[in-house]
Order: sequence, then C-alpha cells, then structure tokens
Amino acid sequence: MKHNRRLKGGNPMLKEFKEFAMRGSVVDLAVGVIIGGAFGKIVTSLVNDVLMPPLGLLIGNVDFSELSLTLKAANGTSKAVTLNYGMFLNNVVNFLIVAFCIFLVVKAMNSLKRSEPSPAPEPTEKKCPECLMVIPIAAKKCGHCTSAVA
Repeated sequence: MKHNRRLKGGNPMLKEFKEFAMRGSVVDLAVGVIIGGAFGKIVTSLVNDVLMPPLGLLIGNVDFSELSLTLKAANGTSKAVTLNYGMFLNNVVNFLIVAFCIFLVVKAMNSLKRSEPSPAPEPTEKKCPECLMVIPIAAKKCGHCTSAVA
C-alpha cells in the first residue's frame, strides 16, 4: 500500500529535478555549450586552414602544426620525444580569436542593454500653501507666515 501512495504523489526528488532542469537558465546554459562547441570547431578551422597557412608561407613555407623540438630521438621501438610548440601556437591563436569574439559579443550585449533611469530623489522641501515660501517637508507650521501646514 505504501508503495502505491508514493506513485500517486510522485517522487519529490524527481519532481525537484524536473523543476531544476526545466528552468530557463539551465536550458540557456545547455544551448550555450552546444553552440560554443560548434563555434570552437569553426575557430579551429579558421586558424588551421585560413590563418596559419598564409602566415607560414610568409615566414618561409612553414607548417606551424608540424613545428617541434626533438628532445630525444627515436631509436628502435621507442618513439621520439618532441616538444610540439607549433600546435601550442595554433592553440594560442585559437584562444585569442575566441576571446576576441566573446569580447565583441559582451560589448554588443552591453550596448544593447538599456540603462534604467535613476529614481527621482525624495523631496526634502515643500511650499507653504499660504505664502508659497519653501519650507522643510516635515514642518507643521510655516516659519515665514506661521500658518499650519498639513
């Protein structure tokens, strides 16, 4: 019997998870991660296929992805130990492009964000209804004409 009541009411943890997963911020985050992954592939292709080949040509027909420093040469069955600084340079350029694009997106979002007008300051003075002189807002009598002020 106890088991049947749990099924009717639903599992509170499952209900809480469903509410969490369906909140707008979680869905927005998921969309951002998916788009970010696709954008990363585009940037990698831009760096490896568009930017680095002409740069390598200018430097002297160098393929940056193959630049490395051999620390230990290969002998027999062991592979050579290399420091692949060309791949590191490609990744640094990837990072700089992504960081610049994110900077541009944040800058665009900040310029689109409307600044809220600041609230009007609370008044500290009012006019006496009899003599129209300015008096403090908390005054009960006018200091100029001595009439009672509401």
